[in-house]
Amino acid sequence: MELTHFNEQGRARMVDVSDKEISKRTAVARSKVQMDPNTLAAIKAGKIGKGDVMAVAQVAGIMAAKNTSSWIPMCHPLPLTGVDISFSDNSEDELYIEATVKTTGKTGVEMEALTAVSAAALTVYDMCKALQKDMIIGPTMLVSKSGGKNGDYALEA
Repeated sequence: MELTHFNEQGRARMVDVSDKEISKRTAVARSKVQMDPNTLAAIKAGKIGKGDVMAVAQVAGIMAAKNTSSWIPMCHPLPLTGVDISFSDNSEDELYIEATVKTTGKTGVEMEALTAVSAAALTVYDMCKALQKDMIIGPTMLVSKSGGKNGDYALEA
């Protein structure tokens, strides 16, 4: 596979996507925050002093997705058509965060989805750190993507 993020001098560049076809693109990313069961219970009960943790983390994730090109060098600014952040807790000590990001454009939204879940997880940590400092964030991963020249991808279970 040819790397396209370097110019003829071997220096980093933003890839030129001018000639690429416009297509519908979707990416889903996931992360988790592992914490003490009492911390997760406090989040779910709305007992965190800084406010509604999941609501604030959801907004942080959406804002991060919209601003990914400001955070990640060489990332194209994209007109996002949708960002959805969801939370689930499949155990008593893990909060899962999933972001689905969509656009219609010439380049994918994988980085936007990954940035969204990362910012949401960091926000959970920030809002709960007074209660618990040893929370663990991750793993963070791309779950799936669709659209574009390279086709679809789905994480193997």
